Amino acid sequence: MTLSALGWDEARAAEFRPHAAAGLVPARVVLPHRHACEVLSALGPLAAVCTGRLLHHSVAAAELPAVGDWLAVRPRPGEPRADIHAVLSRHTAFTRRAAGPVPEEQVVAANLDTVFLVTALDQNFNLRRIERYLVAARAGGAQPVIVLNKADLASDLPAQIAAAVAVADGVPVVALSATEAADPAGSLASWLAPGRTVALVGSSGVGKSTLINRLLGETRLATGTVSVAVGKGRHTTVRRELHLAPSGVLVIDTPGLRELQPWSDAAERPDGNFRDLAELAACCRFSDCSHRGEPGCAVAAALADGTLDPGRWAGFLKLMRADAYAARQQDAGRARAAKAEWKKRHVQLRRRQRFEADL
Repeated sequence: MTLSALGWDEARAAEFRPHAAAGLVPARVVLPHRHACEVLSALGPLAAVCTGRLLHHSVAAAELPAVGDWLAVRPRPGEPRADIHAVLSRHTAFTRRAAGPVPEEQVVAANLDTVFLVTALDQNFNLRRIERYLVAARAGGAQPVIVLNKADLASDLPAQIAAAVAVADGVPVVALSATEAADPAGSLASWLAPGRTVALVGSSGVGKSTLINRLLGETRLATGTVSVAVGKGRHTTVRRELHLAPSGVLVIDTPGLRELQPWSDAAERPDGNFRDLAELAACCRFSDCSHRGEPGCAVAAALADGTLDPGRWAGFLKLMRADAYAARQQDAGRARAAKAEWKKRHVQLRRRQRFEADL
């Protein structure tokens, strides 16, 4: 196994020189565990564990090894094991806000060339979900590609493709059927070059595992069925893992994401995928227009004459609210200010209610 086959390049080699001088060797994470992971290196596969120093200096879980990361490791003589001394900088990544009450970044996959945003053309098809995945993918720096799977189940394939293209903002859109097509990889060939790294992300039941099995040329991943009653998939992939396809492309499989909230530090401007809305808002009469009834509001006019999809506008507002909420959670000052503002509004409302009751 050569490092170039794993995606190693000159930029990585230059970054690694200080680690090489310390006697360390590069390795790439194939399967991460809590404080350990399985890696591939020029020496072959190794079971690697984080050193106490690395754990001590890692402030957040996102700083620990994730699938696709490049590491500086020290192999143990005579053993297929190694110690992890450093995680190299991530050139790209697909991250999200981890589920749960604690605001924390979760790295879904790292050092990607392309992110296949997989959705299905059945009951799973949702334009607002596609928009959220696009925001997260663009924030991470990798090239996004929208993959519309299960084309054989589409209710109106041309219309659904056109709808996806309309929200894609120039991102490639590919429709295919992982089970029906003779060679589904043919539709994705432009992004499947040897030494390149692609990750498939999407909700459960969209066919990621089936598509990866076709890319790998064998049934390496378990697949499941979608509930006919509710149209939702069941979790079959429970871990993030990197696979080397016979073609030489590196494919990262990820579990289905039940929710996706972009990490606010990485997605400071979620309108990056809504340039049409930003341009429209710039046409409002007032620069600080809230688009809630002000005279000369271009957004309100577009909603009224049908040139702006109400669903797209509602999805944008929802994403902005989610981003603001995440930012407040990470910033104690913002959280306190927001709490004080809501308390003030509540007091004003109570006073108004009492005043009206006395009339």
